[in-house]
Amino acid sequence: MSPVSPSHPLSFFSSELMENKNADLSGLRINRLQEEEPQSRGSRTAMRGIIVAGILVLIVVVGYLFLARSFESAVEVQLASATLSSPSQANAVLTASGYAVAQRKAAVASKATGRMTYLGVVEGDRVRKNQILARIEDTDIKAALTQARANLQMNEADLKDATQWLERQKKLLATGVSSQSDFDGAEARYQRVLASIEVAKAAVAGQEVALENTLIRAPFDGTVLTKNADVGEMVAPMAASVSSRSAVVTIADMSSLQVEADVSESNIERISVDQPCEITLDAYPAVRYQGFVAKIVPTADRAKATVMVKVGFKSYDSKVLPEMSAKVLFLLKKSEATSAEAKAMLTVPLAAVGTRNGKKVVFTVRDNKAVEVPVTIGREFGALAEVTRGLVAGDKVIAAVTETIVDGSHVKIR
Repeated sequence: MSPVSPSHPLSFFSSELMENKNADLSGLRINRLQEEEPQSRGSRTAMRGIIVAGILVLIVVVGYLFLARSFESAVEVQLASATLSSPSQANAVLTASGYAVAQRKAAVASKATGRMTYLGVVEGDRVRKNQILARIEDTDIKAALTQARANLQMNEADLKDATQWLERQKKLLATGVSSQSDFDGAEARYQRVLASIEVAKAAVAGQEVALENTLIRAPFDGTVLTKNADVGEMVAPMAASVSSRSAVVTIADMSSLQVEADVSESNIERISVDQPCEITLDAYPAVRYQGFVAKIVPTADRAKATVMVKVGFKSYDSKVLPEMSAKVLFLLKKSEATSAEAKAMLTVPLAAVGTRNGKKVVFTVRDNKAVEVPVTIGREFGALAEVTRGLVAGDKVIAAVTETIVDGSHVKIR
C-alpha cells in the first residue's frame, strides 16, 4: 500500500493523530528522579537524627558513669567548727546548757479593779521598794472616804453630848432627884455612841485601804522587765475579760540571777553543792563568769529524765540578762574556774589536725573537695587543740583527718 501523499486529504488527520499520541504518552511517563529525591532526603535527615540522639545518650551514660565512679571514690567525712574555748575545759567533768533566771521575780498587779490613769515606769527602769508604779481611778474611793470621816466626826460629837448627860444623871441620882432608870438610859446611850464611833473608825480604815489599793507599788528593789498594761486600760486582780489586764508590769531582782541547767539523771552523781563552775553566755562567748553549784533541785523531770541544777554567779556585770541562754562547765572540785579576763582560745578537735610535709594542717571542704589549710597549733588539752593562726571562729573543718585525705581529695559530707 502506497503512503499517503501530503496533499491527500487524509494526510492532515494522520499527522494530527500522531502528535496527539506522542503528547499523551509523554504526559503518562513517570519521573522517577523527582519522586525518589524527597524520599532520599527524608531518609538522610532521619538517619542524622538517630546518630545525634545516639551520641547524646552515649555522652549522658559516660557522664553518669564518671560521676558515679567519682562519688563512689569520695571519702565520707564529718565537719566540725573552730570554736572559742576556755582553758577550764581541761578540768571539766560535765557540760550542761541552761538559761539565766531571776530567782526573785514578780508580776505586779492591782488589788482593785478600775481604769489605769497613771503609769510611771517603762522597760529597763530601776525601781525601789514601795515606789508607786501606777495608779487607777480613785474618785469614788476618795468620796467614800470623805463620807466615812464625816460620819466619824458626827459620832464623836454625839459622844460629847452622851458623856455630859451621863455625868448629869449620875449627880442627880446621888441627890435622889433622878431615878435609876434615867441613869441606866443615859449610860446605854453613852455605850451606843462609843460603839458607833468604833464602826465609823472601821469604815474610815476600810476606805483608806481601798484608796491605797488604787496605788500599784513595787514589792522589792528591782528592774522593770515588761510593761503589760497602759494608761486607759482596765486592770483587775484577775483579768476576767479581754478588755482587762491583770499584771501591770513585771519586775525582777537582777542581783538574784542564777543559771538553771538541766543535767541528765545518769550524770547527776558528778554534781555536788558548792562545786566550782564556769558560765558562758551564748551572746558573749568570749566572756566567762566564775560560778558555783547553789542548789540541786530535789526532783526530776519525768519527761526529760533530767534534774535541775541552779548555778550561782560569784560576780557578774550588766551584760547578764534574764532568759539568756548559757553553757555551764562543771569543774573538778580541786580546780577553780579561770578568771573572766583569761583570753579564750580558738580550738578544733585534735583529730582534725594532720601533718603534711612536716607541717600542721587542717582541711576545709569546697565544691566537694578537701582544701588544705596550714595552721599553727598551740596547747593541747583533752580532745581539743588550740589554733593560734590559720583559722577564725566559725570555720568548718574536717573533724577526723586520715592519710587518705589530701589536698584536692573528693569528699562527701556525712
